[in-house]
Amino acid sequence: MNEKELKRPTIGMALLPISIALLIFIGGIGVLKFQAELMLIMAGVVFAIFAIFYGHKWDKIISVMGEKIKTALPAILILFSIGLIIGTWMISGTIPFFVYYGLEMINPAYLYVMAFIVTAIVSTCVGTSWGAAGTIGVALMSVAQTMDLPMAITAGAVVSGAYFGDKLSPLSDTTNMSSLAAGSNLYEHIKHMIYTALPSSIIALVVFYFVGLQIETNSGQLTDIQETLSAIEQLFNLNILVLLPAIIVIAGSLMKKPPLIVLFSSSVTAMVIALIFQNASISNVFTAAVEGFNVEMITFSLSGLDSSVLSEDMQGLLNRGGLYSMYNATFFVFCAFFFASALEVSQALNIVLEKVIMYLKSVGSVIFASLITGFAVINCTSNALVTYFLIKDIYGDVYKKKNLHPVNLSRSMEDSITITEALMPWTVSGVFMATTLGVGNFEFLPWAIFNLGGVVFSALYGFLAPYTGGFGIRKLNEDKPLEDSEASSKKVI
Repeated sequence: MNEKELKRPTIGMALLPISIALLIFIGGIGVLKFQAELMLIMAGVVFAIFAIFYGHKWDKIISVMGEKIKTALPAILILFSIGLIIGTWMISGTIPFFVYYGLEMINPAYLYVMAFIVTAIVSTCVGTSWGAAGTIGVALMSVAQTMDLPMAITAGAVVSGAYFGDKLSPLSDTTNMSSLAAGSNLYEHIKHMIYTALPSSIIALVVFYFVGLQIETNSGQLTDIQETLSAIEQLFNLNILVLLPAIIVIAGSLMKKPPLIVLFSSSVTAMVIALIFQNASISNVFTAAVEGFNVEMITFSLSGLDSSVLSEDMQGLLNRGGLYSMYNATFFVFCAFFFASALEVSQALNIVLEKVIMYLKSVGSVIFASLITGFAVINCTSNALVTYFLIKDIYGDVYKKKNLHPVNLSRSMEDSITITEALMPWTVSGVFMATTLGVGNFEFLPWAIFNLGGVVFSALYGFLAPYTGGFGIRKLNEDKPLEDSEASSKKVI
């Protein structure tokens, strides 16, 4: 069947598979707690049947899926690299170094605040939320676990800080690509994002500060901390050189070197450090890199400490990482892209959006609609790059019609796409954060305050523009008002 024989669904029919998919996601994943992978496949099958019914070929869905996987291959490789980093940084003593001095220096009452600030600094320096969460974020989670503090709040603080940097760093691929897709200057884009990032950060810090003040340290916690400090000190040689793998990541990112090369170089350096300073065998170093670190890999002859005396909590604190730890997340990527491909070929979402755009009349409604659309599409595609350009195609002319500068669109993309993807358990970033931090997405979602704030403040600036003189909104032409009397663009995808 050729393109001329394709049938176009009505708006009512297009809403049918979308409604079914939402029921599968909300009911299956959110309520019944079924595996997200199976729910994605089921939702993908719904859209595939819909697409085939309207004349599309199964081969086209597979072809689109192949293109998506090809585009996402660098991200998949980085996913494995983070598993490699965690395993090698464990056996080298890099993460234990951060945990040890974190326990010594951080007051439990200020852990959440420090988790946000430290992760934000690292993320801004390296330009990646995944890198920040997979390194310093893992160490902070270990500190919280040892202090017996709520893991969900700590994870929310880590995710908030990680995406602060991912949103504002000029080294971030998402920051660069969102500004490119919208047609805005990179540094003007970053400057404009301060309007939503700053208040979101302040609220996050205030909440984390006051929640931290409610923590009551008991003698049991102090004993556990001392036991952990003693065990880490005996297990690892914590000299300053174990920080080299972390320094390589930060320096390589600042020098704008390819992320995969930087992460691999850091892992190799960590493996060498493990051989020299941690008395680990070559076999155990390779095993830590592939299967993950285990405390039994460290030789105890020098310290006299036997791994069998370590508590289960202590072993759970240290035993992690490796390439294998990312296999489930990688399989999830394939499931997500099957769903996204079937959705794209079906055109169901496009048809619904075409109808919605016809009713956008005010600046607030345009911005709010683009935010909601961005959030919906990233949850369907798990591919930020594709989502950026799709949102530009849908709303680019609509924003211009309202005299809105492209930096408004690029900011809306970041606030609704970049920083919200990690919150849902069926997105690639969501799976990565949950897997790496060891906390479910819906558990840390209420505490990912920075991520939630972006959407709220972006929408507020749009709706309040008529009353605030356009504060937080940049005009395309300063001599013209934001509002106009013409109907919004009816441009279709």
